[in-house]
Amino acid sequence: MFGLIPREEAFFELFRRAGHNVIEGSRLLKEMMENFHDPAGQAKRIKEVEHIGDEITHEIAKKLNQTFITPIDREDIHDLASSLDDILDVAEEIADCFVIYKVSKPTPMAVRLADILYQASVAVASAVDLLGRRNGEMREYTLKVNTLENEADRLSRDALSMLFEKESDPIMVIKWKEIYQDFENGADRCEDVMNILERIVLKHH
Repeated sequence: MFGLIPREEAFFELFRRAGHNVIEGSRLLKEMMENFHDPAGQAKRIKEVEHIGDEITHEIAKKLNQTFITPIDREDIHDLASSLDDILDVAEEIADCFVIYKVSKPTPMAVRLADILYQASVAVASAVDLLGRRNGEMREYTLKVNTLENEADRLSRDALSMLFEKESDPIMVIKWKEIYQDFENGADRCEDVMNILERIVLKHH
């Protein structure tokens, strides 16, 4: 019967690990954009971090199946774990694009977008750290991620506009269009996490 008693901190600690793993994945992507010297090796390191994220997500799912009473709604636990994993999936996808498409070097826009994704990931992990604690700072991180997501949208639009205006090679246009949209998707996934966290806070206020 003791296995059915919810250990609230166990879920929250797993989420904290997932959040900080997201920071590591986005940090490595930022580093890759700023110091582009071994794309295959750099992408491999990001893939390893993403694999750790998958393991944490699996551990959360396993604990969810073993716990009779959960500290927050089961749906919210599942959605939060999946959304955190989605951020790492995007980071891995972006890194893979640079390798698969044999991109010679990142553009200044890609460097800026990687920094935005990293900042948003740090804010997301900071918000996740507050889960299970009586603290009113969650809104601060929500506003920060929303601001960063808007900035990523604007930069992506500017980058695409510049791309269509200045790039004559249609293959390069296709490659960079996908990369810029992936960066924008990464910021969107960070916003998804914050929406779930806000939903949890409202339920347990």
